[in-house]
Amino acid sequence: MTYVISSACVDVMHKSCVKVCPVDCIYEGARALYINPDECVDCGACKLECEVGAIDYETDLPEDEAQHLADNAAFFTEVLPGRAAPVGSPGGAGELGPVGVDTPLVAAMPARATSAPDDAPTAP
Repeated sequence: MTYVISSACVDVMHKSCVKVCPVDCIYEGARALYINPDECVDCGACKLECEVGAIDYETDLPEDEAQHLADNAAFFTEVLPGRAAPVGSPGGAGELGPVGVDTPLVAAMPARATSAPDDAPTAP
């Protein structure tokens, strides 16, 4: 069993969950974060910290987000575009660094509009 990151994370990636994960099992794609199901210890710290409510326990995923259970696993088990081998279970996201690509499911999602930072200049 594992926690799963859903579509609410796509193009948002606040990464507050990454900082609280005691086993460093949340990996960074290009547009979303992914929890390694083989490394997750089911502590739930990430779910409590997520600012957009994008993380659920696999049995609690809303029906319209159920595809993300297999998709999160596929990020680690399938060869992603531009990579020679699957990510696998390298033993920590910090050691690996950003992967820079996403699964086909996430890559095909429409881009989410992002808001400018509070200190960004506004147009006249």
